[in-house]
Amino acid sequence: MTADVALLGIRHHGPGSARAVAAALERWRPDAVLIEGPPEADGIVHLAAGNGLVPPVALLAHAVDDPARAAFWPYAEFSPEWVAIRYGVERELPVRFIDLPAGYGLGPAPEAGETGEPGEPAGPVADPLALLAEAAGYDDPERWWEDVVEHRAPGADGGDDPDGLAPFAAVAEAMAALRAEGLGESRRDDLREAYMRQQIRAARRAGHRRIAVVCGAFHVPALAVLPTVAHDRALLAGLPRKVRTDITWVPWTHRRLSQSTGYGAGVQSPGWYHHLFGTEGDPVPRWLTRAAELLRAEDHPVSSAHVIEAVRLARTLAVLRGRPLAGLTETLDAVRAVLCEGSDVALELVRDRLVVGDALGEVPDAAPAVPLQRDLTRWQRTLRLKPEAAPKDLDLDLRKDTDAARSRLLHRLRLLGVDWGVPARSAVNSTGTFRESWRLCWQPEFAVRIAEAAQWGTTVEEAATGKAVGTARAAGELAELTGLVETCLLAGLAGALPAVMRVLADCAALDTDVAHLAGALPALVRALRYGDVRGTDHGALGEVATGLADRICVGLPPACVGLDAEGAAAMRGRLDEVHGAIGLLGSAARPEPDASDAAEGPDALDESAGPGTPAASPGPAGSESPAGSEGLADRWAAALRSLARREPAGGPATGAPGLLRGRAVRLLLDDGRLDSEEAAGRLRLVLSTANAPADAAGWIEGFLTGGGALLLHDPRLLALLDEWLTGVPGEVFTDVLPLLRRTFAGLEAGVRSTIGGRVAAGPLGEAPAARTPGGTLDRARADAAVPVVALLLGARPRIPRQAAGRNT
Repeated sequence: MTADVALLGIRHHGPGSARAVAAALERWRPDAVLIEGPPEADGIVHLAAGNGLVPPVALLAHAVDDPARAAFWPYAEFSPEWVAIRYGVERELPVRFIDLPAGYGLGPAPEAGETGEPGEPAGPVADPLALLAEAAGYDDPERWWEDVVEHRAPGADGGDDPDGLAPFAAVAEAMAALRAEGLGESRRDDLREAYMRQQIRAARRAGHRRIAVVCGAFHVPALAVLPTVAHDRALLAGLPRKVRTDITWVPWTHRRLSQSTGYGAGVQSPGWYHHLFGTEGDPVPRWLTRAAELLRAEDHPVSSAHVIEAVRLARTLAVLRGRPLAGLTETLDAVRAVLCEGSDVALELVRDRLVVGDALGEVPDAAPAVPLQRDLTRWQRTLRLKPEAAPKDLDLDLRKDTDAARSRLLHRLRLLGVDWGVPARSAVNSTGTFRESWRLCWQPEFAVRIAEAAQWGTTVEEAATGKAVGTARAAGELAELTGLVETCLLAGLAGALPAVMRVLADCAALDTDVAHLAGALPALVRALRYGDVRGTDHGALGEVATGLADRICVGLPPACVGLDAEGAAAMRGRLDEVHGAIGLLGSAARPEPDASDAAEGPDALDESAGPGTPAASPGPAGSESPAGSEGLADRWAAALRSLARREPAGGPATGAPGLLRGRAVRLLLDDGRLDSEEAAGRLRLVLSTANAPADAAGWIEGFLTGGGALLLHDPRLLALLDEWLTGVPGEVFTDVLPLLRRTFAGLEAGVRSTIGGRVAAGPLGEAPAARTPGGTLDRARADAAVPVVALLLGARPRIPRQAAGRNT
């Protein structure tokens, strides 16, 4: 400390330090405030005046040429730096940031590690507070800091400390002792402190006589004694090249403060610190009252008597542990024991909502922002989508204009890498394509991604269109392109579709890999279905999808020959997806019922149709299928038949794996293109002694995937399987056992139990004998139940003739 400079050494995001800074500034009354932070922010610090900038907020600096190179300086309401900023701007004092400029740490090859502060070394750096806590006999730095700083009210000894600087002098003395031992120092700190000293000298030259410097306590000893100007200039001569940067204010969250990354972050309990800073007197009773309110809102039986007993327990624990006041540890122990009745689940809720919290700051419109950010803000207000730090579920009905616009905005942002909303499973049981469900959660780092995406355009639609076209031109795989087409349709990017479709058509014409074609088709078919409810033109999509399907039908059987186990498993997944896609391809071209007449019932289209689902549901009598849809289904069935016949006559390399052949037979059987007699014949052929047991086990796995109830409906299949299994030689049985266990483990529990009972009862060659009726059927009572059963099944009731005669 000198007569004209007060060094206020603080702990970043420490409410005790914030209160001490506020008291010192009120008593010492400086005429200039210098704060540790990026000097590029001097031009926007005035935005902290008034109520437009609501913490938690952060300064975001990024390189102009590469916005992905960025750094944050977060401030909460309980941050000492924020208290100093507010003090200065409210009194119209000069407020300057004096840390090393951000431009030195955002170059092409920065020294920054994972901490987020420009140029901070990647290796571990000793924590000065941890060293002091250890010297004082504490094993927890947070607990030591609470006892010596947070639990001591500033100004209590105002008679002995008229200027409020005594606490900072004590902290400076402790830090000087640490630095005298060379603990915690680094080359980076030397450069930063040299720049800070230069800024202090500049403030003196500007005529200021009472300068308050708010900085990390560790830097105070280096700023207390100023070396020569030449010394500091020599240190700063080794700085890297400074890059041009932009800086602005962005919203921050308490949850982000609690993460151990970023400048000044790693605060374990920001919600608790916020409560400490804003509460006069003993903070424990009020905090426990908030905890009780939270638990009651979650249906936990908590009364005022619980709160009173919890306060007593927290204070008693503090006395037993020799602490001046109950801290967070004692308070949480009381919450667990009294309010949560020993439940760690309820305690975790309190930790998440109150100890950490979901506070999200606000930034005024006057803050600098790229045009893309301003357009996004406009859309958020228009569509009433307020960014929130707490996760929020959102169900959209795409038949409504507002919900459709919300869907387009969220899909466009996902294309730009801003995952504000991610698709979620809805609690509403709906199978229609007109409903979407999202989980919304705003993250502070989205500001960087928005700045990075600004290179593609000045509006969300323009940027998403440019990003889609650029991604299409750089795409290397067909599946990536078809997924991009689907995204463009979901996002309503009509301007990007022609360019993306041209690239897709060229890539599809040149790609001869059936696996690539099979991986690309499902996304195209889904896009065709989305087009119906979103009102988009999908004529070109239909042509490309049909062309891909035809090429798959031709190339699938030979592409499956000679695959190993891993390749066969991957191809089976593609086979199932293509089967479902071809089944939907015909229905996608049919006009769907009017949205107002659509009912979410048994007849609603299933968007997640997959293997085992009929290829196309027959329409009502007299309806016509689109031209070529039936022909495509026939060609696909022919391809499956060809695949099923490719037996490995000359060894595994000469035929298709049993897994794929069995799967093809099952798909044909489910579609009604293969009767049970032929399926039983194929199973008998596969299970013959001429076939290798491993190939037969793979065939069974493919055949039974998706449900084993057919073994119960057709006892002949179960008998054939049982006969083969009991005849497998002992030396081979060990090899096929893992395949069989995996196959039957995938069956439903009830099916497995029933199959076991059938096998144990035997014999399996005949259907179970019919049970002798236990009494005479009462037809009148049975007829009375027909309408109810028909209603449950969604069918039209058929009135028996006898009943009809009686009614007439």
